Amino acid sequence: MPLRIESVHLNEIVVILPQVQGDSRGFFVETFRADQFKELGLPTEFVQDNHSRSSKGVLRGLHFQYDPPMGKLMRVTSGAAFLVAVDVRKGSPTLGQWFGLEVSAENKKQVWAPYGFARGFYALTDACEVQYKCTGFYNAQGEGAINCGDPQIGIQWPGDLVTAQASKRDREAQTLAQWLASPSSDSVIYDGMALGKKN
Repeated sequence: MPLRIESVHLNEIVVILPQVQGDSRGFFVETFRADQFKELGLPTEFVQDNHSRSSKGVLRGLHFQYDPPMGKLMRVTSGAAFLVAVDVRKGSPTLGQWFGLEVSAENKKQVWAPYGFARGFYALTDACEVQYKCTGFYNAQGEGAINCGDPQIGIQWPGDLVTAQASKRDREAQTLAQWLASPSSDSVIYDGMALGKKN
């Protein structure tokens, strides 16, 4: 049951589409196969799986981790969400640019964003469940966040940011400019490597 790359955005964000087998009983789908990911130039070593549940109108992000480096493969297993990734790497030709896509339990798309991209999502339905595989173990001391309403980035969220349900931490997160001015940003540098060669 081959997985295939549907599209690539900002040179490194990959939308992956599985092959679904289904009938009146339900469906079956392979969401990850190391051999196929390797053939597609995607990472094969994931060390942590995360699972979140959100009500409609909840906004989470934009989060990233630089120590240890963490890339994420995200999918929606219940409901629908607008998934977003923003390039926060110094020296990147796409620094500050964003990509967003509606992903749902129905369309079964997955979005891979490597290390150096901040990620977040807006829940479009109640009981929205997002699962993601991570290439690094979580470390609270090595993570960062970018404000989801930063006008320099200009993400076109599908809901009103004023009424969105977001944590205090996310609402008070630094801007991209503040992140780039911080010493920690010197560890998140664009190195020009090809798709799939980084975490």
